[in-house]
Amino acid sequence: MISNIIGYGWIEPTAVILAIAYLLLAIKQNISCWFAAFFSSLLYFFVMYSAGLYMEAGLQIFYCIMAVYGWTQWRITLPGNSKFLVKTWNRDQHIKAILLIILLAIVSGWALEKFTNAALPFLDSLTTWGAIVTTYMVAKRLLENWIYWFVIDTISVFLFYSRGLILTSILFLVYLIIIYFGYKSWTQMKDEISQKS
Repeated sequence: MISNIIGYGWIEPTAVILAIAYLLLAIKQNISCWFAAFFSSLLYFFVMYSAGLYMEAGLQIFYCIMAVYGWTQWRITLPGNSKFLVKTWNRDQHIKAILLIILLAIVSGWALEKFTNAALPFLDSLTTWGAIVTTYMVAKRLLENWIYWFVIDTISVFLFYSRGLILTSILFLVYLIIIYFGYKSWTQMKDEISQKS
């Protein structure tokens, strides 16, 4: 089934290119990142579904919705500032977010294992729920999103490689490098805004 979808030759590579464009544009706080995210996710829906990663496939639908939401959120900028305000969460907010991710991953992983033929249901669920929370963090301009992405993408490298999605696995290795620069760029942006206020 994987070869039926990915065998067309252009779907996974195009999704990879758009996904990289999304991340690079997000680092620069360029609102066009959400267009790249939308179309990458649309293509990745077919890739993930064909690989038996049903939570990841469902996640792509969520990404499409969040691309629209993120675009609307990023249209709001600080008066007199071409770039947006980078925010942070406190420790309690992070604890709640992490516990929520783990709880949802256990419940959905159990359901997938019991009722479907999903591949690696618990890892699939963990990366999916983690990505849902983290995508919300990106839309809300939270600095720590980059740290969450680093953990999720590290797990995803193994997940995608195990399902034969070599290009996507390589993409997530590249993400780990780009994430460092994203965190550095947003930290600098936060510091600049703090000094002005």
